[in-house]
Amino acid sequence: MLVYLPIAEISFNVYLLLGIGAAVGFLSGMFGVGGGFLMTPLLIFNGIPAAVAVSTGANQIVASSVSGALAHWRRKGVDMKMGAILLSGGLLGSLGGVFLFQYLRKIGVVDVVITLAYVFFLGAIGTLMLYESMRAILRARSGGAARRAGHHSWLHGLPFKMRFPQSRLYVSAIPPFSLGILTGVLASIMGVGGGFFLVPAMIYILRMPTNVVIGTSLFQGIFVMAFTTILQSAANKTVDIVLALFLIVGGVIGAQIGAAVAQKLRGDYLRAILALIVLAVGVRLAFELTIKPHELFSLDLLKRPVR
Repeated sequence: MLVYLPIAEISFNVYLLLGIGAAVGFLSGMFGVGGGFLMTPLLIFNGIPAAVAVSTGANQIVASSVSGALAHWRRKGVDMKMGAILLSGGLLGSLGGVFLFQYLRKIGVVDVVITLAYVFFLGAIGTLMLYESMRAILRARSGGAARRAGHHSWLHGLPFKMRFPQSRLYVSAIPPFSLGILTGVLASIMGVGGGFFLVPAMIYILRMPTNVVIGTSLFQGIFVMAFTTILQSAANKTVDIVLALFLIVGGVIGAQIGAAVAQKLRGDYLRAILALIVLAVGVRLAFELTIKPHELFSLDLLKRPVR
């Protein structure tokens, strides 16, 4: 069963769209990531233009983030105060990111920039996450002491300290606000909720408990991606509503299942699995950049009048 996507200007299999949405929604609920790091590459791999994949994927992230955040909120896994700080920075970052996206599209390099950004961020973050999670797993198996949440070094020297009772932290608002800004920029340029970057940053930089990190990441992702979607639609006209609808339906269902599964797994193992997925997507994108195209040049002489 095929459906025509007007903005992308191609026909697509309905069941494949629902499957992609459900798979990404499952990851959203399970790991606290919006799923854009996987959604955008999957759409690009299947022929959706990069600009449309980035902007439209944000719609699905909003829906799956709402579904996943509600599931974690019912389990008291959302730090609303920390989420508000992240959100304030995220809105500012997404505003600047959309204008940067518009400029890159104007000069014709947006597709290359998006792919390179994915390869860099997924490779770096996936490697760091896998290293840290494996260290934690090995330390736990050997009976070593786990790193205590709330232990900080340079963060203690920063001003504007605030208490976050839900996360049991007393830290400066500057690091989460800065993380929010970077998350907003990534949301606009890469079509991601920022969870693949924000989740490890909240764990390893802010030292937040894993069970609170996931829900808080989803909470801020709802509003950042909704804001980004509106800006992308108004400024760049790259949001395909038909494509978004099928992705949303699958994503909402998958997020509920993922949130339930996440409660049954240890945080160290969750981070290790997510790291492997992030690395796999990064390697695939890097391979796409290096393979030789079928046709190096394309001459369209028949459509041009001969003078």
